Amino acid sequence: MKSLIIKVYGRVQGVGYRYFAQKHARKLGIKGFAENKPDGSVYMEITGEEENLKKFIEILKEGPPLAIVEKIEYEEINKRLEYSNFEIKE
Repeated sequence: MKSLIIKVYGRVQGVGYRYFAQKHARKLGIKGFAENKPDGSVYMEITGEEENLKKFIEILKEGPPLAIVEKIEYEEINKRLEYSNFEIKE
């Protein structure tokens, strides 16, 4: 299991991006959360199997139909994140 912090930039608020991320995270067994940030980005903390995290990042690059993903930044964190599901923070 690995844990990542992800920041997604572009037109990713108001287009269903967090719900898109939640749907795919749950399919891949990834746990964590996604939330909108005041700068217009989406921030996520996630944990899961390395191969599934790689797949998830590729899916995030596409995003839902109305999104325009300009950039994704992510970093592995050494702390083990403990989440029971993938949630959306308001």
